[in-house]
Amino acid sequence: MAGIIRIDGRKPADLRPLRLTPDWTPRAEGSCLVEAGGTRVLCTVSVEEGLPRWRSAGTAGWVTAEYAMLPRATHTRTGRERDGARGRTLEIQRLIGRALRSVVDLDRLGPRTLTVDCDVLQADGGTRTAAITGAWVALVAAGCRLMDQRLIEHHPVAGGVSAVSVGVVDDACLLDLNYEEDVRADVDMNLVVTHSGALVEVQGTAEGTPFPRPTLNSLLDLALEGAQELARLQEEALVEHGYAWSAIGHR
Repeated sequence: MAGIIRIDGRKPADLRPLRLTPDWTPRAEGSCLVEAGGTRVLCTVSVEEGLPRWRSAGTAGWVTAEYAMLPRATHTRTGRERDGARGRTLEIQRLIGRALRSVVDLDRLGPRTLTVDCDVLQADGGTRTAAITGAWVALVAAGCRLMDQRLIEHHPVAGGVSAVSVGVVDDACLLDLNYEEDVRADVDMNLVVTHSGALVEVQGTAEGTPFPRPTLNSLLDLALEGAQELARLQEEALVEHGYAWSAIGHR
């Protein structure tokens, strides 16, 4: 496997070139443009005082997410979901919400709602994993703004999280699939991983022939290595833009 060179020149265990730009848009309480290979996702965080009606009896906050793909994010136009999110979109935005809540202390947030919007500007595979990785950066920035405004005492983000895809293409285990690899994959998996290496969610399927346990182990190892690198890049991007993540007191 070590000698395999992929479509875009990467080795099997290489991430796509990743760029994270916090504060990409000035009007949101937190934002991040994530560029992973040819995929571009804009993640923004909006803060709203108060809680959803179903949660209004409590004092802990809430984090929710919405996901959308612009009509020409892909090679052909995709119609807008004007009547509300459906199918794949609902699945992805629920995944993003679960991933972020896994590292947020909702009690620290207080009775307010953070809505994370992830809009795909350009899709080249891995849009959901890129969205989670960028959304976490935007969430940290939003928490810092709330602290600067003295609306909260402690940062609500209590840990780090990222997401990455892995798969089997032509009998090789590959990290961070692009679109051309994804559509040909015999096995396709997405993993959400904390910065400490704990698993939040694993989504995986055999697209055709079932795969054996050793293949699963290889994919998990590959994903965990990739997630460790993503964590480093996330923290590096925050520091470069003036967010002292190491001083926030994350666990």
